[in-house]
Amino acid sequence: MQRCPEPELMNAQDQVLAYANADFSSGDHSVIERLSELIDQSCHAFPAASLILDLGCGPGNISERLAVRWPLCDVIGVDGAPSMIDTANQRLTGFNPSIQNLEYLLFDLSLCCLDDMSQISGASVIVSNSLLHHLHQPQRLWTLVKHLGGPNALMLHRDLRRPSNEQDVDALCDRHVSHAPPVLQRDFRASLLAAFTADEVREQLEEAGLGQFIVKEIGDRYLEVSGWW
Repeated sequence: MQRCPEPELMNAQDQVLAYANADFSSGDHSVIERLSELIDQSCHAFPAASLILDLGCGPGNISERLAVRWPLCDVIGVDGAPSMIDTANQRLTGFNPSIQNLEYLLFDLSLCCLDDMSQISGASVIVSNSLLHHLHQPQRLWTLVKHLGGPNALMLHRDLRRPSNEQDVDALCDRHVSHAPPVLQRDFRASLLAAFTADEVREQLEEAGLGQFIVKEIGDRYLEVSGWW
């Protein structure tokens, strides 16, 4: 089944509210636990005041968890949608004011000049969740992580993977979002169609000189990219 790209940014108000109010706690928790596992397995030091980047942070679900889990690190959530960043900041100041090691920055990762992103370079950890499938030029993400990561930076990128046919898309939608709000049902289907296969991501990494990264399929709909830069 051919890939069908979707808009790169989610900035519509109905999308922002739906994603901010949805319960993604199970998936968000699994990302944090997987990252913790990779850090524990690493032979590289992870000192206090390290920088953790959450690319495509949306309303800040995972950024907040990163900041709480590693309170001695500086966490920066980055997104290109102004409404998402506004919502993330409102959540931070209104509901989680005790979090002092987190900030959000507005950067359109598809358009920004790399030189403009020097303030978030040198990261020890770079995470993204459901970012890759939004990019019309996926190599942009792999160029960014090479530019923004410090020596021995740990990378963890999780995303949907594209099913092989429309019947599988229907089955996944019925299984996972049949009771979700219409906007989430619509976006889930569009995201499945816009996602990449594991083999396509492996080809992207080889082209980017990141062939050491590991790509694996998770469950019935996800893929994970992890490794050290």
